[in-house]
Amino acid sequence: MSLLGLLPEWPPAMAISLALNAALCAGLLRRDALAPLRGKTVSIELRDHGARVRLEFGDRGFRPSAASNATDLSIKADLSDFAALALRREDPDTLFFKRRLVMTGDTDLGLVVKNALDAIDWSRLPRALRGG
Repeated sequence: MSLLGLLPEWPPAMAISLALNAALCAGLLRRDALAPLRGKTVSIELRDHGARVRLEFGDRGFRPSAASNATDLSIKADLSDFAALALRREDPDTLFFKRRLVMTGDTDLGLVVKNALDAIDWSRLPRALRGG
């Protein structure tokens, strides 16, 4: 476990929630595509760092989820694999079949997440945020 895994869950969960909500407001993520996530808790885990954040999606967007809430979907990968997904250097299906991306729980929700991320028009981001 790295230092990252020793940090409290709430601050990174809040940062990720704010980023996702900004994507919703900017129209990068479609709220209707995320409707099946409403009231659900998704856990994102960095296997190589022992870190985890839990998020909920509701009427007002994303927010950190309480540790006591049951997790409906867990998505686990190494930090480098999540970065490769975000930068579109790797396809989620490829990582899944190579067992570098693991989903447990309600895998139908995993497809909702995958499809919502696939639908993002990254070209709408400012060039500095797109890495070039």
